[in-house]
Amino acid sequence: MPGDSLPTIRELAASIRLSPVTVAAAYRRLHSRGLVVGQGRRGTLVRPNPASPVLPVDQRPVSEELVDLASGNPDPELLPPIGPALGGIAAMPHLYGEPALSARLISFAAAEFAADGVETAHITVTSGALDAIERLLREHLRPGDRVAVEDPSIPALIDLIGGSGFHPVAVQIDADGLRPESLAEAVARGVRSVIVTARAQNPTGAALSKARAAEVARVLKGHSSVLVIENDPAGPVAGASYTTVSNGLKRWAVIRSVSKFLGPDLRLAVLAGDELTVARVQGRQSLGVRWVSHVLQDLALALWSDPSSGRRLAHAADVYASRRRALTDALGRLGIAVQAQSGFNLWIPVREETSAVQHLQASGWAVAAGERFRIRSGPAIRVTTSALTTDRAGALAADIAAAVRPSAASV
Repeated sequence: MPGDSLPTIRELAASIRLSPVTVAAAYRRLHSRGLVVGQGRRGTLVRPNPASPVLPVDQRPVSEELVDLASGNPDPELLPPIGPALGGIAAMPHLYGEPALSARLISFAAAEFAADGVETAHITVTSGALDAIERLLREHLRPGDRVAVEDPSIPALIDLIGGSGFHPVAVQIDADGLRPESLAEAVARGVRSVIVTARAQNPTGAALSKARAAEVARVLKGHSSVLVIENDPAGPVAGASYTTVSNGLKRWAVIRSVSKFLGPDLRLAVLAGDELTVARVQGRQSLGVRWVSHVLQDLALALWSDPSSGRRLAHAADVYASRRRALTDALGRLGIAVQAQSGFNLWIPVREETSAVQHLQASGWAVAAGERFRIRSGPAIRVTTSALTTDRAGALAADIAAAVRPSAASV
């Protein structure tokens, strides 16, 4: 069963009367296929498999009777209109044999990365951030390798790591991002990759401060075999400046998805990285999907580079920040301290997730239980504030206080 311990090589060899060499070879094959993971003194464990044909709770539709604070979507009203941009895209068809990348999109993305202090010599385009992360891990790691990931983190990323045959190693975070001592412990355990969210961390809203980024970079330097992946899920609407930890590293990638500021359905991300890392991603693409649709590349460029986009995106960032602060301030007045420096998600510790979620549903709010976001961290709920108007923050805070502290229902 998933999570069970396997006997030692010598124990199993003796019980089935085979050579320890033969059993060791079988164990190595199980490791290589990602079916088991080594746990040091705990021995070898059957790897838990998160893949399931049942649709996860966080992907099920929210009842129309509830205010949706669970799905994690951007506010549709703050996304740029697609219609006008579609009308401006060239109607000429793209055919086999053409360059896979839009030179204009790469040039624009390079300027955006450079403005945030990210090296831009090598850039490619993928079908979203998770597609980029999957390709990076598959090209750099082998099944059974360890991947350091923030705890809590998005369920899709945890599922992707485990479902690809890798073992997630939890790294603690606080409002300023990865905690250096926890990261150092993970690196000492032999992780082959580290995934960092520099801002708008989901579900906590953490953002790397410059001081914290410097500490994280010091931990990572000297570990040239570790692939460092920076994920930037909200880009210009994150509400915090970008701080990279990758400059000077040997193997690195910075991924900027357009899902939160241009729209989730575009399924596009730009990826900057060292020459070998980017080349491996492009090589794998050439064997499968070959390229990201030029229509999507051109549409993303049209929406992102439009002269009015800077003002629109700045306005969206301000609105998201005001909605986030309205709820954190209202919770603070009720004695519930929540730190979220960017993005539009709050992570609120609770005693018991199911009862808190049900209590809020009874009050008309849909929030996400924290179980699928957690590896080792304690119980909590995630509340998405992207579409929560500031005038409703006080009512929601009161209902959260009642859900978190049932005895305080009269607060």
